[in-house]
This record gives sequence, C-alpha cells and structure tokens, in this order.
Amino acid sequence: MPFILDTSPSPSPSAIEPSPTTLRRQEHHESDVVIVGAGILGTSLAITLARQGRSVILLEKSLKEPDRIVGELLQPGGVQALEKLGLRECLEGIDAIRVKGYEVIYYGVAVEIPYPANAAGDDVEKARIAASVGEGIAPARTVKRPEGRSFHHGRFIQQLRSAAMREENISLIETTVTDTIKNGWTGQVLGVEAENPKAGKEDVYFGQLTVLADGYASRFRKEFITHAPVSKSKFYGLELIDADLPRPMHGHVVLGDGAPVLLYQIGTHETRALVDVPEGTPTASHANGGVKAHLRTVVLPSLPKCVQSSFERALDDGKLRSMPNSWLPPSTQQVPGMVLLGDAMNMRHPLTGGGMTVAFNDVLLLRDLLHPSVVPDLGNSNLVKQQMRKFHWRRKHLTSVINILAQALYSLFAANDPNLRALQLGCFRYFQRGGSCIDGPVGLLAGIIRQPLVLFYHFFAVALLAMWLLLAKSPVWRLPLTVVETVGVFCNACVVIFPFIFSEMRS
Repeated sequence: MPFILDTSPSPSPSAIEPSPTTLRRQEHHESDVVIVGAGILGTSLAITLARQGRSVILLEKSLKEPDRIVGELLQPGGVQALEKLGLRECLEGIDAIRVKGYEVIYYGVAVEIPYPANAAGDDVEKARIAASVGEGIAPARTVKRPEGRSFHHGRFIQQLRSAAMREENISLIETTVTDTIKNGWTGQVLGVEAENPKAGKEDVYFGQLTVLADGYASRFRKEFITHAPVSKSKFYGLELIDADLPRPMHGHVVLGDGAPVLLYQIGTHETRALVDVPEGTPTASHANGGVKAHLRTVVLPSLPKCVQSSFERALDDGKLRSMPNSWLPPSTQQVPGMVLLGDAMNMRHPLTGGGMTVAFNDVLLLRDLLHPSVVPDLGNSNLVKQQMRKFHWRRKHLTSVINILAQALYSLFAANDPNLRALQLGCFRYFQRGGSCIDGPVGLLAGIIRQPLVLFYHFFAVALLAMWLLLAKSPVWRLPLTVVETVGVFCNACVVIFPFIFSEMRS
C-alpha cells in the first residue's frame, strides 16, 4: 500500500469510526477531487476544497522537506491571500523574515523602494477612520505599510502539508503519479495511475475532478496544453551565512555590467543569493572556468562590500545549485474532468518573486468559482469548464500584471544592448524620483495594485524618461542623431512589453 496520511481532529482517533468519505478514499481510492502535487498551489487548494466539504486525495511523490532555491519570498499580496484562506499560521515557527520592500543598487548607487503605505485602500484603516468619525473624534492618519515574508521554501511547504493533514476530508498520499486515466469514448479524465516504488505496486485514484499541479517540471504539460516553457537563463543560488545586508528586511537587486543579482534573507542567519546567468554568457563558459569562475571574477566584485566576504565563503563551500528561469503564458484547458494549475500551467521569471502570490490568489478565485453552491457536482464537466474559462480571464487582473512585470523588468535589468541599457538607466532614475514613481511599480510587484493599465503607464513613463535623459546629455551638434537613438529606445520598449501583453490576451 502507498504511504497514506489521514489525521483525525480527535486526540483519540481509535475511538471514532472513520467517515464514509474517509473510508471511500482509503479503501477504494475515490474522492471528489484528486490533486497531483503537494506544493504551494496543490496543498492550499486541497485545504480550501476540503473546508468546503469536498473529499480530497492529495498525491505527492516525496513528502520529505523540499530543498529549493526559489519560492522563498512571499509578496504582501500573497500574505493577504494566505490570510483570507485561513492559512496565516503556516508562516509561524519557520524563522520567517519580515520584508518591507526592496533596495535597488545600480553600479553602487542605492535607492530604497518600500512597499506603498495604505496601498489599494486598506479595509481595516477605513473602518478605523469611520469609527473615529462616528464617535466625533478626528482620526489620526497612520502610515500602514504592507509586508511580505521570506523563508526557507521547504519549511513553509511542510507547514502547509501539516495543515492539510489536520483536515479530515484530505488523504495525503506519498506516491508517484505516472499517467492519467481517461474515458475511452469521451476523453474525460477520471483519475490517475500511480506507482509506489517502496511497495513495488501500482495504484489508481479516481475523482470527479483531477487537478494537475506538479510544478515547473510537469510531466503532464505536453499532453494538455500547446505552449512550452521558454528558458533563456538560469538562477544560480548560494546560501550566505550571517551576511551583512545593506538594508535589512529588504530584498536587494544588484545591477551592473552583468545580469541581475538578488539578495534576501531567508532566516535569522541565512541569506539567499541568486545570480542570473543567461545562456551563452562568455565568462561562464567552460573555457573560462565555468559558472563558479564567473561568480568569482565578475559577480563578486560587483556586490556591495559588506556582502562580499560571506558570498566568497559560500562560494568556497561549493554548495552551488541552479534552476531554470522559465516563461510560460497561461492557457485555458477544455479537457473534461481535468485542470492544469500552478507552474505546470503558467510561469514567469522569478526576479520579482511573484509565483507564490499568483498561486494563493488563484486558490482564492477557485474557492469562489468552484464553491459547492455554484458547482454542486464536480462531475458536471461542462459547468466546471465554464467556471475555468471565467477563472482564466478573472485572474488576469493580478496575474497579467505580475507576469508582464516580471518579464519586462528582467529584460531591462539584464540589458545587453545600448537601447535596453538606456531603459535600465531610465528605470533607476525613475525610482530615484520617489513618490508615485516607486509606489506604483512596487505596488504592482507586491500584488497589491491589480490594474494592468497602471503597469502600462509606468513602463512607458520610464521609456519617456530614458529618452529625455539621452537628449539632455547630448551635445547640440549631435541632437539629430540622438533623436534617432531615442526613437530606437522607444521601439525597444515596445518590443519588450507588447509580446507579453499579447500573450496575456490569448485564450
């Protein structure tokens, strides 16, 4: 038998008869929902559906604590979604670090970018002001800034899984899913096949709805969607010990001659360093000593002095890991009985740390769209497909912003031609202006501002500022040529952002 984890809410489970749905899951492997992948989206969705009374089988190939170098920063919009899902306690007891914003360091010059105060209209603040006015008291204006959290990815996952195990409507099973089971006449997905190497046997699991959320390396993606992930770079990760960051409780983006470097604390003593290395980087070639030589000779000197010693120690330890940075636009699925979600369906460059924020907000949306009062029977494939079409378009208020912003910012921050470098400088100078020039962009990045037009406005404001900076420093005799260059900068800005906008508009 596979390893099955069912936890009763009672301290003495032996004294209570299992419910019929529990017996159905354990003995017959049948449920309302089968979810493949007990990661961020799969586990939180399982808990959410179980709390609505659905019977859930949650399958995961390994229940050991994951050890990854991404999925470690949860933006304020993700923290808010986690609270709405009733899973806020999963951030406790894992040595999570408060995150107040970012610091961007451009060739040694730094600018702080805090999360915006009272962004998107804080409901609690509004209620407090209304109550004060009702009592005849002049309300004192407070500056309330949202916060994110950073942490060890594996610790957070284990907290989510522990929460799932406490739900009586969930069976968490350690097994490797190998294939889907389909109706030969209709093509409807009925469940999945799985194998347990430890037990040396195969199993099948049936559900009215099968959710495939098996991550960025999904084995089912090719079967159900036409898009393939595009990866043009990798993040190489180091864990720094007792690093002295320039601005504690902030994520750091270091920009220089090479691709961007991210620095953020993930524990009391641990700091993650992520170095983007695009394909074909000459200084990272085998002939030049490989990636480690690139990190030592190119990246290390570009880091803030206070970080260099801990970075070098981590590099000497040799614990260097990598992960591809992928782009996969979202798509609707029309296969009856099945939905593909999470990184299996939609990915963006992890530069902006938006993946988990997208996942938790997707679960929030699905909580309402698949609520038993809306979809009483998940076996009604036509109704489920109708709700998933709504899901595809409604999620775009947030996900299109995060997807486009991640890809556009990476294009600027990894600039490799003069026009993109002009846009990169324009972006930094825009941040230096402060006020709405940082509140808007970081509000979008944080998952708080969910208006694609705001992203469009700030991106082209950056482009116009970059054009002005070129004109302002140009000698009079060179102005005609500079005007041509500014046109090139604007065209490059369009080339950067419009393909991603079009990809979000597709169904």
